[in-house]
Amino acid sequence: METHKRSIVKALTWRVLAYAITAFVAYLFTGKLALALEIGFADTLIKLFVYYAHERTWMKTKYGMKKEVPEDYAI
Repeated sequence: METHKRSIVKALTWRVLAYAITAFVAYLFTGKLALALEIGFADTLIKLFVYYAHERTWMKTKYGMKKEVPEDYAI
């Protein structure tokens, strides 16, 4: 089972990478560094919370999960 702390760290590390990509693409389109950084920051704030909620929702969803067999019964 994944802890809240692990989900938060995963979300943060992913968002650092995604921020850099978004800011870079925004800079390519606008040619304005300050605007590109602002776009990247806004994108990061929104998607950070959405990603965390998405991860936690999937942790509660049983779709596609296999039942764990206790070791005493494993072959």
